[in-house]
Amino acid sequence: MTKLVAVNESGLRIGEDHPKARYTNHEIDLVLQLRDQGASYGEIAAKMDMPKSTVQDICNGRRRNQYPAEFKQVRIPDG
Repeated sequence: MTKLVAVNESGLRIGEDHPKARYTNHEIDLVLQLRDQGASYGEIAAKMDMPKSTVQDICNGRRRNQYPAEFKQVRIPDG
């Protein structure tokens, strides 16, 4: 079985496709949307059940700030 994953210019997985990702791309988009609507970091953190510092890092571009350069097929082990 194969899966299409996002990679950066160096060919490394990014976003929710990264092996250590804790949050989905949808959750990140929701954090940014709530911030654009005027919610505070604390309000977003409580609503999304994430640390306030993580919300700040996402909103300030210190996390999840890469865009896919391309997409690659990777093999997913069965089981």
